[in-house]
This record gives sequence, C-alpha cells and structure tokens, in this order.
Amino acid sequence: MRLIHTADWHLGRRLKGVDRTPEIANALQQLLREAKNLEVDAVLIAGDIFDVPNPPAYAEKVAYEFFCGLEAAGIPAVAIGGNHDSASRIDGVANLLSLAGVRALGKPRLAEDGGAIILNTKSGKLCVGALPFAPERRLLDAEAGWHRDGAVFGSTYREIVAGLLENLSGFFRDDTANVIMAHLAIDGATLAKSEVAYYTRDTYALSDQTLPAAANYIALGHIHIHQSINSPTPAFYSGSLIQIDFGEAEQEKGFCLVTVEPGQPATVEFKPLICQRPLKVVRCSLENLENSLEEHRYHPGFLKVVVELESPVLGLADRVREICPQALQIEAVYPEGLFQKRPREFNDDPQRFDPVAEFRNYYQDRLGLTPNPAVLQEFDNLYNTLKEKNIARGKGEYDS
Repeated sequence: MRLIHTADWHLGRRLKGVDRTPEIANALQQLLREAKNLEVDAVLIAGDIFDVPNPPAYAEKVAYEFFCGLEAAGIPAVAIGGNHDSASRIDGVANLLSLAGVRALGKPRLAEDGGAIILNTKSGKLCVGALPFAPERRLLDAEAGWHRDGAVFGSTYREIVAGLLENLSGFFRDDTANVIMAHLAIDGATLAKSEVAYYTRDTYALSDQTLPAAANYIALGHIHIHQSINSPTPAFYSGSLIQIDFGEAEQEKGFCLVTVEPGQPATVEFKPLICQRPLKVVRCSLENLENSLEEHRYHPGFLKVVVELESPVLGLADRVREICPQALQIEAVYPEGLFQKRPREFNDDPQRFDPVAEFRNYYQDRLGLTPNPAVLQEFDNLYNTLKEKNIARGKGEYDS
C-alpha cells in the first residue's frame, strides 16, 4: 500500500503583505499529479490546512478543489486539524467533505467515537488513528468525551495525549496497515522557527516515547522541516508544502511517499516539489550592497536582505528595492554592543504626550543617534495621517 503524507499547507498565508496562496495552490496541483502518477492508495493531511481559523474564501476554494481532484481520481484522504485551523469549522464541514472521499476530524476523539478511521483501499484495509491538535485547556476540559465511563488518561496534557494515542492504537488489527496521524511537537525536533513557538515547547513538547510502537507508520504535522523522529516505529514530519517564512529559505519542500503493509515497519521516501517562488536570504555590507544585490536581481522568488552597517543609513530600503523589488524584508545589523539603551521615564499622560519627542527618544535609545530632521518630519506626517484615520473611524486620537 502506498500513501502520501503531507501537512502544514497554511493556505491563506501572507508574508510581509504578500499572499502566498497562489504558490501553495501550485504545489497542491503538483501533489495531485504525483498522487495520480504514483497511483497512491490514500492521502494523509496532518493538520494546518489553513493559516488562520477563519480563512478567506479563495483559500478554502484551493483546498476543496484539491480534495475534489483526489475524489475524481478515486483516491481517499484523511485530514485533521492543526493549531492554525478551526477545529469546529473542520468538524462542521466534515459531512460535506466525506462526499469527496475525505474523512476530516477537527477535534480529538476516542477511537470508538470516530478517532480511528478504516479505509478500504484498492491495496487493502488502512486504519488511521487520527489525533488533531488540541490546546491544553481543551484537552484538560472535564467535559471532554474521554473523561466518561472511567476513560480518564491522566491529569496533565502529556498524560492525556499519551492516553489518546494508546486508545487509537488499540483499534489496530493484524490484517490492516496501521498508521497514527497527529499534529503535535516532539521534543528534540528541529524547528524552522516559523511555527508558533508557544505550541512547540514546555507542555506541548512531547517525548518521543509518547508515540505508540504498535503503528506501522506515524505521520506527523506541525513542525515545518521534513525530518525523521527517533521512535520504535518509523515516524516523520513531512514538513510544510512551501517555504513558509525566511527561516525556511532554501529548504527543499515536498511530501513523504510511504509504503506500508500489515505487520511491517513502513518505508519512507521524501519526494520534492518545485518551489514556484523560493525564499532566499542575502547577507552583505554597505560597501558591497549593489554588487551583492545584482547577483540576485532576477531571483524568481522573494528575498530577505541583511545589511551590516556601522550606523543607520537613510533610504536603505529604497536602495535595495531599486535593484531587487522582490525584497520583502530588509534588516540592518549593527556591531554588537554598539548602541546602549539609556534608562528614561516614558510619558504616558495623553494630555502631555508628544509623539515626535517620544520617537526621537526611541531612536536615540535604539541607535544612540539623533534622528535626521527629515526622518522626524516623515514620522510626524505618518502619525498625523494615522490619527486622522482613527478619528474618521470614530476612534480617539490615542487608540491603537
């Protein structure tokens, strides 16, 4: 039996104001072609289908068109919610998605309540123990389904996750290919730093011993770098579908092609996809700025330009974008310890608040220099423009 394991699409994602959905749609078109060409038996989507709980309609359209493409090819799918998805939203459309052959779960549930999914594929039976993401407060909710009839797995987040995984794997059978699919963080996994940091550490960083040995394969989502996890059974993060942020610049993206059969550990092959707009970080100094940028003038994707400076340079962003208009982020880096903050008392009285004076103080605190009068004038213009917009919307002068 051959499966595609994918995750972390983040449809609706914006990077510095640029919508990445067309790139993700392109990657999903490639993924659909691969699913057909490889004649896979099923597709597993391990969470974070969308980038926000209430995604724009055009982002939903891309996801649903992909699912319909799978259905037309006779390929079933199982999808779970991630920390970026709305669990209620996914559960709300689950019945409709089932018409396209997609079994979708938004909230965690016990195996007997639908957490364990049996698919009859052309190569045999597949059992997927599906564990969507749940924040700590939801998992510890005393009203949750797994607290009834004595099915209490523990009093901590980690104990309940371990109990749910054990419950799901208890549904496995000897004549089925058995897979655990979960959206969670495993302690020691290499982070891309584009994940939500809070959900990758402390309580949410689970031991690899939490993963059940009874599975033939463990399909993980949440961490954006493709990697294997130390586990008694093959366990992999597929990684994000495109380079989500500059922390993932120049990383190869794709999906896991999983070959699995009952009673045997799965074999896994990473299959790359073409990045339509690849991300790249360019590092240079002010002296070689133009020469460095010329090398990347025709880069087909987006750039982050890091410039080493001895002091602030007015109009740096304009100089960069004149050569490389695809530079989405320009970062100035100064020698360590060059600028020291000086202690001062912030004036938070609205009646005495002088925005230009406070900006001048902030500028001096951060850079140790007095700002150019032209910079102060531009700040004053911007402040007054935003103040007028707030007043026009019925907000006060100092409302954020």
